[in-house]
Amino acid sequence: MRSEPKRVTHGFPPVYDGRSRVLVLGSMPSPKSRELGFYYMHPQNRFWRMLSAVLGERLPPDIAGRKELCLSHGVALWDVLAECTIAGASDSSISDPLPNDLDRIFRAADIRAVFTTGKKAFSLYGRFFPESIPAVCLPSTSPANRTISEEAMLQEYQRIAEFL
Repeated sequence: MRSEPKRVTHGFPPVYDGRSRVLVLGSMPSPKSRELGFYYMHPQNRFWRMLSAVLGERLPPDIAGRKELCLSHGVALWDVLAECTIAGASDSSISDPLPNDLDRIFRAADIRAVFTTGKKAFSLYGRFFPESIPAVCLPSTSPANRTISEEAMLQEYQRIAEFL
């Protein structure tokens, strides 16, 4: 069953502090993430497994632990978009996008690299922030992306560690 497009707003703040060195951006939180109020919260999303492995840490079981994992390792998290029209979690359906104010992170932290979790976030970042740090496109960790194995995905995500 396909979801009907609807206008959604992001709904929760970025994760960052003055020690953040890497910014990881998605496009827009999934319905499950918006419901739970935090990033990559669909149970089949592979983001937290990838990031924990890259950082050499155990997978935190809760939101507080996931925030601490990011902050203690210099990783900032947000999404390119503040709002858009979207059908379910389908990035390909995004229309009428409005960007977040990423400059607030760039002003507060010495961001050395920007990574996007998927092609749509990469495309949107390039569209809205052409003068900012060029982004590196990592594979989407969405449950819908089964074109890449966990091993190959982890190899790509290891690039984050080079900047921490």
